[in-house]
Amino acid sequence: MKIVVLDGYAANPGDLSWDELKSLGECTVYDRTAPAEVLERAAGADILMTNKVVLDATTIAALPQLKYIGVLATGYNIIDTAAAKERGITVTNIPAYSTPSVAQMVFAHILNITQRVQHYTDEIHKGRWTNSPDFCFWDTPLIELSGKKIGIIGLGQTGYNTARIAIGFGMEVHAYTSKSPFQLPPEIKKTELDELFANCDIISLHCPLTDSTRELVNAARLKQMKPNAILINTGRGPLVNEQDLADALNNGTIFAAGLDVLS
Repeated sequence: MKIVVLDGYAANPGDLSWDELKSLGECTVYDRTAPAEVLERAAGADILMTNKVVLDATTIAALPQLKYIGVLATGYNIIDTAAAKERGITVTNIPAYSTPSVAQMVFAHILNITQRVQHYTDEIHKGRWTNSPDFCFWDTPLIELSGKKIGIIGLGQTGYNTARIAIGFGMEVHAYTSKSPFQLPPEIKKTELDELFANCDIISLHCPLTDSTRELVNAARLKQMKPNAILINTGRGPLVNEQDLADALNNGTIFAAGLDVLS
């Protein structure tokens, strides 16, 4: 059995062992694979593993021996699943991939925006705190998270973990979700989308990228938000119309955005 990992570095930069996978057959791990290299490297493979390398219908059709595609991430929009299904190729993903670290990243963005961490670090290195006549060195007012409303769109593994952290900060948690694998505690209030955009101080995106969620955040949605609102996207880049977001930030329609993904 021939196994090929197309972009192993993205999921395993060296802190994990591939030995268990290699015990299953002839296994080749590439750190990175450019689009022009995919067919040559995947030729004859029974199993392909990918984190971000795209496997479209044309590529799948050119790999007659392929039986299984393992996506080393949660989102599988990089795979033409219809083409794989037509060929009888099994496709799997990892729903719990990086759940704690992504939820942690959400709050890294939130705290960087509300506490201005990088700004104050830079200014202190310039000596501004040392030269300040006051013990407390402030350029901007403190934004306290306790009591703020956070709106979470999508309440799967990552969204739910983000909600749990928000509860720990004393935030009021509102969530819009079509379904959730969890029994929701009373601290999480299910909220309609319009109400969530209009009333929440922070909105965090955790929904999958589908035809119905593509550019979910656009000019109309941004205008619904509070002028002091913060948008966080650690989900998928195309959930947000980036030009509309840039305009909203430049025009002061919303206060700030923290983006871990781009389209």
